[in-house]
Amino acid sequence: MTQKVAIITGAGRGIGKAIAEHLAAENYFVAVADIDGVTANYVSERLNAIFPQVSRHYVLDVAEREAVFNLVDNVVADFGRLDVFINNAGIAYINNLVDSDPDKVERLFDVNLKGTFWGIQAAAKQFIKQGDGGRIVNAASLAAVEGSALQGAYSASKFAIRGLGQSAAKELAQYGITVNAYDPGIVLTPLRDYIDQRTAQIKNTTPTDQRQSVIDEIALGRPAKLDEIADLVSFLVSNKAKYITGQSILIDGGMRFH
Repeated sequence: MTQKVAIITGAGRGIGKAIAEHLAAENYFVAVADIDGVTANYVSERLNAIFPQVSRHYVLDVAEREAVFNLVDNVVADFGRLDVFINNAGIAYINNLVDSDPDKVERLFDVNLKGTFWGIQAAAKQFIKQGDGGRIVNAASLAAVEGSALQGAYSASKFAIRGLGQSAAKELAQYGITVNAYDPGIVLTPLRDYIDQRTAQIKNTTPTDQRQSVIDEIALGRPAKLDEIADLVSFLVSNKAKYITGQSILIDGGMRFH
């Protein structure tokens, strides 16, 4: 087998779908993993129509540790090995801190933080078993660099992902495993639609005005394109990034400078 194998969680739509398309075009076998089996199957079939037998889809909830480990086992059984694990799956919850629903906050941490933790665990165990390194890339956010009002739980989970990634990078470097993160700013995805709609509702404005207010903060004057986020991720899993680990890279068009 000459092709490398990549797992992408949350790959049924949005950024995850774009990453899957990029890696398939770069000669990876792609495991499209998502909680929504319909969208995951659609993405996988679309990839196979362009690049025959390059993809399979898998259905799981990343909040369930056993499901994440089973995902890795199933992908290795299907493709023979694992080279890349991208913890892309995530959800958002927008509300005032004082009014936040504890069940929704708990669910957000289960998916965003614990799901990433289980993904790192499962991938690292397989990489160590194989003995030839590997790439782990986590989805952080601009909200992992600077907290935003109404995004307390979301920001907390993404800040935690940055810290988790740094710890993992230090522990796993001895095995040739790199761990990095990508921090998107404004990307027009279904998740962003929810954020704008819910924020507008709380602020008593319109979703259009809310979205424009954040776009106005971008130095380059526009939201990111999905392909631009996927370009960064494909770089981080490539040999060109083999000496980069423990980093969290902003890709926000110049909204914030750190």
